[in-house]
Amino acid sequence: MPQSISMAQLATQLKKDAVAPLYALIGEEDLLRDVGLTLIKQAVLGGEGNDFNSDLFYGDEAEGSAIVSCASEVAVFAPRRLVMVKAADKLPAKHVEALLLYLKAPNESTTMVFAAAKLDGRLKFTQLLTQTATVVDCAPLKDALLMPWLKQEADRLGIRLDEEALHLLREACAGSLYAVKHEMEKLASYVPDGRAVSGADVAALRGTQPGASVFDLAAAIGGRRRGAALAILARNLESGEAPLRILGSLAWQYRRLWKVKDLLKQAGRESEASRLLRMDPSQIRPFLGQFAESHLRDALGRCLVTDGKLKGGSGARPEILLDRLVFELCDRPQEGERKPPETPGAAVPRTRPLSNVRTISGKPPKSSRGG
Repeated sequence: MPQSISMAQLATQLKKDAVAPLYALIGEEDLLRDVGLTLIKQAVLGGEGNDFNSDLFYGDEAEGSAIVSCASEVAVFAPRRLVMVKAADKLPAKHVEALLLYLKAPNESTTMVFAAAKLDGRLKFTQLLTQTATVVDCAPLKDALLMPWLKQEADRLGIRLDEEALHLLREACAGSLYAVKHEMEKLASYVPDGRAVSGADVAALRGTQPGASVFDLAAAIGGRRRGAALAILARNLESGEAPLRILGSLAWQYRRLWKVKDLLKQAGRESEASRLLRMDPSQIRPFLGQFAESHLRDALGRCLVTDGKLKGGSGARPEILLDRLVFELCDRPQEGERKPPETPGAAVPRTRPLSNVRTISGKPPKSSRGG
């Protein structure tokens, strides 16, 4: 596929009145696709728009001949027309032939925009579209672009985000930019003018129940309290929290713990660690002692594996994958502690998988052996 341009590059081109006859907005980030459509629409039709010269189609409903017919019309009292095709990946094969002919010789006074989360690169339609159209990258933002986007959106809304709030909102993007934009709009009306948005503000508005934050989850895992950790996980899932967001927040918390441990090792500053973790300075070292560096390294690796399974459709239910991760993390040794050696030939007791996270009582499981 030809190299695509970014949303910023698209905006720059449109400001120079360099409007192309064909665009392809491709990527899984729906907010970016909608932003691209808005930018192109404003460039073609002006700020107020012009319904006489604008048509919108959906790939799973439209016929190729109807799309081509609209695109071939002459603009009414305006220099250009705009034809938008959303869900272009759902265009039936039988309707694509007419579009292939149009793509080879588009109407120069019409701008046609195809938008889709993903297109099959093996199809002739996709190959011709990406060769003839200006392709705009609408994939989820990487960290290098995500943090500036968060700050830019915060400036637009007139709010300031502290470091913890930024990181929590970054993890919230696991669902979509629309979700985090909605959270930031709530923060703009919730936080008083002049005060920076804190991580506590983000957690409060996202509906996290008391005792069910990512910090509480990490603390329960650090103390190897399986029942408590599973109960916290269950509360978050039952309140509608997305499994990927829970996993992302937990991984972020582990990275923060590693950062604080390294801070104490290098400078021994309990006050700075206390500020980062929002804990009493006297509790910092005992708390961090529950997280050996080997455990932090292993935990991040296991989070990465679970992330791949959640995104790759492993077949297991997301809550079961998260339950399994919590069990594995709770079984890790504390700092300075070694696992007892396994007895050669000893039978390993089999445990039945949890069938429902709502059955967690918080009590330690009974031994599967007799007596």
